[in-house]
Amino acid sequence: MVKNGKDCSTEEKILEAAKKVFITKGMAGARMQDIADEAGINKALLHYYFRSKDKLFETIFAQIAQRFLPRINDIFNSELSINEKIEAFCKEYIDNVLKNPFIPLFVINEMNKQPEGFVKKLFGNEKPQLDKFITQINNAVKKQEIKQVHPLQLIINTMALCVFPFLAKPIIQWVSGMNQTEFRAMLEDRKKSVPQFIIHSIKN
Repeated sequence: MVKNGKDCSTEEKILEAAKKVFITKGMAGARMQDIADEAGINKALLHYYFRSKDKLFETIFAQIAQRFLPRINDIFNSELSINEKIEAFCKEYIDNVLKNPFIPLFVINEMNKQPEGFVKKLFGNEKPQLDKFITQINNAVKKQEIKQVHPLQLIINTMALCVFPFLAKPIIQWVSGMNQTEFRAMLEDRKKSVPQFIIHSIKN
């Protein structure tokens, strides 16, 4: 299939190659030549499809965000209990970043460079749909089913516990002496330990 004079299969091959390089070398360490080599094309063809590494990364990020946000909205808009939503969110979030570990640092860097512009780029006209979850938390507090907690604080705490190990990976590995396999195993375990910690913290 050809779109705007560009072959879609070649574009997809470049995007997949770029993901592999970004995962291996990070955003800063990746070079366009590395990506061209991984895709099995020359650098000139790569630049024909994507003018710069930043544009290439933005395309990958947009694809990931467009798949991730609807899944998160499905969780928060579902009929699951508060505990089940916390468990499902943590699993979805950690799974997504395990597949794309270069994302958290990219998000932090872009938010620092262009806060408002990046948020619009990230969400477009669609925001995470949290209203139902917030109402659910407030109702549970009123019924004394859970401790007094501000819904936003609960959401921020949950997100922070999920994302921090990815942002602090070099420090955690240096302090703990973990190798890559051990670090990944620890992250897999956090899909259970983080929701357990959050749920226990609000339990009445």
